[in-house]
Amino acid sequence: MTSPVTQGGLAERFERYRPRLFGIAYRMLGSVSEAEDAVQDSWLRLDRADATAIRDLEGWLVTAVSRQCLDVLRARRARGPESSHLPEPLVAPDGPLDPEAAAMLGEAIGLALLVVLDRLAPAERLAFVLHDVFGLPFAEIAAILGKTPAAARQLASRARKRVRGAPLPSGDLQNQREVVAAFLAAARGGDLQGLLDVLDPEAVVRADFGPRGGSREFRGAQAVATGILAYAQFTRYGRPAIVNGTPGIVTAWGGRPNAVMAFTVVSGRIAEIDIVADPERLTHVDIGGLDA
Repeated sequence: MTSPVTQGGLAERFERYRPRLFGIAYRMLGSVSEAEDAVQDSWLRLDRADATAIRDLEGWLVTAVSRQCLDVLRARRARGPESSHLPEPLVAPDGPLDPEAAAMLGEAIGLALLVVLDRLAPAERLAFVLHDVFGLPFAEIAAILGKTPAAARQLASRARKRVRGAPLPSGDLQNQREVVAAFLAAARGGDLQGLLDVLDPEAVVRADFGPRGGSREFRGAQAVATGILAYAQFTRYGRPAIVNGTPGIVTAWGGRPNAVMAFTVVSGRIAEIDIVADPERLTHVDIGGLDA
């Protein structure tokens, strides 16, 4: 039997679970700032609770964060359609990850998949994220949702069917790095054929320039390659990075991140590129030595 949680050392134990809580919240919300708020809210709730009555601290916190995320998603849906925005990216330096970054990206979901998750109903998204990404049993998910385990299983199944069509990265990270490096070299050199060589014939680019700049979408290798060359500033100062667990590119100048490019590489070719180019939504990105 799990021992009750004591009040002493509560903050230290909470910090131990923070990376997992953030991972759940980010994959539920697709927003770094909202995920951090949801995690902080779970701490405030815990701080006000009688810790000695909690036998499973991690389960209690996962439930608190998940329900907070559900509230945020339902509020979004109640507001009705909004301007299209790509999810905020999770960025780490290219190369070996430190323990904190590794924990944050441990159950990575690419931006392309997060775009698909944004189309799910809140309960479907929660069931999919908690079960298919984090491995929680349906009995626990059902308790969070206030439904039966069978209903929770059905929600995850419906979500899975909708997610199934989303392209998923294939090959190892080194292979993906080589493909992205070839893309970057071709884009910098204005090499149209070089871009076509690394793009899937049905490649898609989604670019989010924020509330003022709007969004753009290009479909098909020719349109994508032409569009990339037209926005060459996003590759001229680009540096390799890990974006949501896979190789990507970050551009920065003037001491601030300017754009993040996330790639979905399938069978050695780029199937999707998601570009977040709204500086206000990239303030959480640590550019380190990326400033040009």
